[in-house]
Amino acid sequence: MNDRYDPGAAGYEAEQYELVGYDEYGRPVYRPVPAQQTQTYDPYAQPGQQQQQGQQGQQQGYGYDPYATAGQQPASYDYGTYGSYDPYATGTHQGGPAAPDSHGQNAAGAGTDRQPRVAEQTAHIPQQAGPADEEAPGRPEPEYHTEQFAFVEEPDANSEDVIDWLKFTENRTERREEAKRRARSRIVALVVVLALAAAGGIGYLGYAGKLPGLSSDDSTTGTATAAGAQKRDVIVVHLHDTNGAPTSTALLVDNTTTKRGTTVLVPNSLALTSDDGTTTTLAKSVEDDGSDGTRDALDSALGTDIQGTWRLDTPYLQNLVDLVGNVDVDTDTDVPDPAAKKKGTAPLVNQGKDQTLSGKMAVAYATYRAPGEAQNAQLERFGQVMQGVLRKVSSDPQAATTTIQTLAQILDPSLTDKDLGTFLAGLSDLAKGGDFKTDLLPVQTDGTLSAQASAGVVRNVLGGTAKSPDKDAAVSVSVQNATGVKDNTEKARVVLLNGGFTFLEGGTAGAAQATSEVVYADAGDKANAAEVAKTLGLPAGSVGKGKISANADVAVVLGQDYKP
Repeated sequence: MNDRYDPGAAGYEAEQYELVGYDEYGRPVYRPVPAQQTQTYDPYAQPGQQQQQGQQGQQQGYGYDPYATAGQQPASYDYGTYGSYDPYATGTHQGGPAAPDSHGQNAAGAGTDRQPRVAEQTAHIPQQAGPADEEAPGRPEPEYHTEQFAFVEEPDANSEDVIDWLKFTENRTERREEAKRRARSRIVALVVVLALAAAGGIGYLGYAGKLPGLSSDDSTTGTATAAGAQKRDVIVVHLHDTNGAPTSTALLVDNTTTKRGTTVLVPNSLALTSDDGTTTTLAKSVEDDGSDGTRDALDSALGTDIQGTWRLDTPYLQNLVDLVGNVDVDTDTDVPDPAAKKKGTAPLVNQGKDQTLSGKMAVAYATYRAPGEAQNAQLERFGQVMQGVLRKVSSDPQAATTTIQTLAQILDPSLTDKDLGTFLAGLSDLAKGGDFKTDLLPVQTDGTLSAQASAGVVRNVLGGTAKSPDKDAAVSVSVQNATGVKDNTEKARVVLLNGGFTFLEGGTAGAAQATSEVVYADAGDKANAAEVAKTLGLPAGSVGKGKISANADVAVVLGQDYKP
């Protein structure tokens, strides 16, 4: 073992030390008092190396002190082979004789021969420490550098609480401003969305023709061009009652531009011009001229373009209603059962809302006309049934075509099963979506169309222009009812219109009279008067010359002898 340093031990020379300062830890640093240098002889050194060895020992050594004062030379420490290194040693070597180093030189300071110390050499005194808690007089303040310290960040358990507290104590003004900015952003976004929605809605309404002043239903000036430019598909339907009642006619209109559908009910009294140029009525045209002649006459009178004719006999209407699964109609009257033989039998159709009608009930309701009731009332019931059927027909063209084919009816050559099925499917889609309505064509008592009809229905719905036959082309007949039966006026009107005459309402006489009279004012109208009497079923003796109103060619006073 290495012996501890002891200044009084054998083999060591007594040396003197002096205090030179303190190290970075506050411990005193001593240095030996300089002594006379002696030259150490190395028997193993080569000639000329003794002097170099001495110089090297002065210039460099082991154990450089970084904290030595300016001007001090590094000290040379003895690391002999047989000695023990002590970092606080003063340069002397403990132990036996020194062994040669790698250069063949003896270690400096081996045995009692020590390497001469360089002047102002500093060293630490072993086992000696200055007072840790006391300050020596005149002791300089230690100088600290940033690189001497190391800081380690350790997670704080309360860091989250501190962050929460900082968030809580955030400036309220900033939070209010942020809330205001967000509110303004939301308001701006909402205004933009509403503006876009309003613009889109107005654009759609304008495209669909539903805006006030631009709608196809308006009769204001300036809309005729827009209404006429719209594309429409039109089919005429004639309901033939196999029991002998007059036919019922309706126009089914599909406006593909505005995406709206309409059923236009056409009264039988509408005056038309036949193929030979004579004036006739719709009912007589259907009976005499057939589907083609009537379609052409309607096109001329309404200024429209009808693509096909659908003849629908009452048995086929009954089958159609049964195929689509009954219809729901708001009935306006009770309809008796035609097959009932006893009075007081419950009606076949009850008056009320959302009445479900089977095929038989639908036919009875569509053709029912109460005594003394105008034909328009029955026509409107037919329109209700047709709209109910359209709501039940499939919106799929193929399925609707299959329904028409199942009826096994013979259609007009101009209208095939596929065309009719596709057309009804389109109207069904509109009827289910609420874009379908029913309009009655207002026909005046003389069978002509009024200006209101021309603007409201003919122009806006059908996209045409009304053109009634020239009044001079037909004999105008004024009829006054003196039979005591109010319904006889309507019956006479129908008969005269069907006969090709123009009907004029003459009112009701204050008192009934027994015989009828047919009067003409101009001798040229005598033959016309005789024809009127024959048409009404009156005797030839009832015709005579007399005074009549200026707007009629022949005047008729119906007496109790008139039998409709």
